[in-house]
Amino acid sequence: MSQSDPITRALQSAVETGVFPGAVLLVRLHGQILYQRAVGRASLIPEKKPASPDTVYDLASLTKPLATATSILCLIQDGRLGLDDSLEQLLVELAGSPLGAATVAHLLTHSAGLPAWRPFYERIAPLPSHPPQGGEGGGGGFLGSEQAKQLVLDLIRQEPLLASAGTHSLYSDLGFVLLGLVIERLAGCSLATFVRERVYEPIKAEPLFFVQRDGTIVGGSRATGDRAKLLSLVAPTEEDPWRGRVLCGEVHDENAYALGGIAGHSGLFGTAAAVLAVSGCWLDSYLGRESLLRSDLVRRFVSRQDLPAGSSWGLGWDTPSAPSSSGTRFSPKSFGHLGYTGTSLWIDPERELEVVLLSNRVHPTRKNDGIRAFRPKIHDIIYEELVADS
Repeated sequence: MSQSDPITRALQSAVETGVFPGAVLLVRLHGQILYQRAVGRASLIPEKKPASPDTVYDLASLTKPLATATSILCLIQDGRLGLDDSLEQLLVELAGSPLGAATVAHLLTHSAGLPAWRPFYERIAPLPSHPPQGGEGGGGGFLGSEQAKQLVLDLIRQEPLLASAGTHSLYSDLGFVLLGLVIERLAGCSLATFVRERVYEPIKAEPLFFVQRDGTIVGGSRATGDRAKLLSLVAPTEEDPWRGRVLCGEVHDENAYALGGIAGHSGLFGTAAAVLAVSGCWLDSYLGRESLLRSDLVRRFVSRQDLPAGSSWGLGWDTPSAPSSSGTRFSPKSFGHLGYTGTSLWIDPERELEVVLLSNRVHPTRKNDGIRAFRPKIHDIIYEELVADS
């Protein structure tokens, strides 16, 4: 498409009006890429760099479906986990607590009764490690340690539930922190290692990776091959007052950082093409094509669960509900997710439509919510321009 087509004009307008400094949009319809373009800049400070299709973005909460829910599905597929397994069966620290009776399905549907968020990093940062390891911006060596994970697990256990499991839906990072810990307990390795070996490497979803707090990259073969080159492609996020620097190549989410950079709710980095590879894996399975994910499980995960009644959540995925970030044209069978940093993925299986939008709208500050109005608008334009007459 030309630089003057409606999709590109909308993207460029978003740059000009400060919705984000730059973005990458990738659209695939019936298996064919119909639109791929980078606009604007990947960074504004400390230096200006243009965005490109190879720009790596902090995917934020896209971690939830692309890493955590995908890993949970694989563990269920392998017979190592069940949706109705209680948390106290999986995390012994929760035995006897009100939260312990909640299930894996409750966490995936954000209906376990947990609050949305807590600033755990503020509790973790001041604590010393044993033995001391030193530290950088924002605290000492306790940050990112196994002790930090145990402390967060204990703090979540102590949280008063806002409602009984299954009776109320509230989007919760805390539930996905727990799911990340469940995966690591069952797999015997980090979430990053498990999803890389089980999913990303087999389907060649590169680069998709996590960055540990010490700077170690845990990702696919390309990621481990040339760390410096890969990190040079990462778009920075916020000029963070807590860490005292512009964040680049380290997770934006403070709690994920405090947990070491690998967490069930946030921490994944990647390009639009890599996100599309995982999207295609889910869509192929949904449509009954060859895929490493089992079709019946995929269809269950991406369907609205009505847990509780009226909730739009599937299992780790959201579905359209007015008003939706997917706009007004995606079918009710569509599924997708958003990321706080300015990322999104929406898939309409009825049209075989996949839309990946990656940006760093939090650069250089999170005090910018223009993307809320932009997301539905761009999805409607995409549908009108590329899908309506197909």
